[in-house]
Amino acid sequence: MPNTKIQHVDHLGGIEAAYQMPKPYDEKKPTLVLVNSFTTSSELYQSQYTNKELNDAMNLISIELLGHGQTRTKSENFTYWDTAIMNIQVLDALKITGPGKKVFVLGTSQGGWITTRMALLAPDKITGIIPLGTSMDYESERTRSLGCWNGPEDLQANIEAWTTNDKTDDFEPHEDYANFLIDIGFGKDCPKDVRDYWVKEIKANYKGDDGRKRIRMAAINLAQRDGLHARLSDVRCPVLWLHGTADPVYSVKNAEQEIKMFVNSPDAQLQTVEGGQHFLSFSHPKEVDGALIKFIGKYGK
Repeated sequence: MPNTKIQHVDHLGGIEAAYQMPKPYDEKKPTLVLVNSFTTSSELYQSQYTNKELNDAMNLISIELLGHGQTRTKSENFTYWDTAIMNIQVLDALKITGPGKKVFVLGTSQGGWITTRMALLAPDKITGIIPLGTSMDYESERTRSLGCWNGPEDLQANIEAWTTNDKTDDFEPHEDYANFLIDIGFGKDCPKDVRDYWVKEIKANYKGDDGRKRIRMAAINLAQRDGLHARLSDVRCPVLWLHGTADPVYSVKNAEQEIKMFVNSPDAQLQTVEGGQHFLSFSHPKEVDGALIKFIGKYGK
């Protein structure tokens, strides 16, 4: 059974949004929202759930994006903006945000540009954002020239394979896809038990016709999303961008350019983590958790 609970919100005609909280909510503590990476789930943050020092310092809540984990909606089409709106509605419904109550948001890869969208849509609810291993651009020639991956090319064959008018009740993502994601996210040398877990998790979560539709839309969103460069000057909260030097998807060079675009943030910093993978909170939890405690301790009073 999943470790998530469900909160209904009204966006898109109704969403059953899945979230995970390792500890009961304590209104005396600041709250950190965690947003997972492409075709993973809230289980991505197990290292953070078990860190006593981190949980003593803040509430943790991970909300699974549209198309991910146990979150479900009837709408076949959705975007990252829809997930950002959903997250804001979930936090309101749980009374984690409201008059005088704001949150921090951390997001890995696609979660990173969700943090920014949330800060743009609800600046009165967001104290600060922590993007990990991400990009604020669309999948552009500019980012590729700086050493980032070619997302549209890497995902095109899967999008085409997952697009059909036929019922696909026996659908299951191929193990090659799961290993591709694990290699670029957790690292080619990640432990065997981690690889085995995520192969099983990805195959199970995206089974059947509904699973095919969700993974297809998640891939379309990733490959064909809009960029945020012209909007970054509207982010007025502190930004702590953490990026691993071994990230094969988005480069440190790109992060170095984009952190400078948060021109109206009172404090926009980039911190690199030597040897850090794309899913940085997994590969280097000590460094990430330490930075979180310091950043939220500073701005979460």
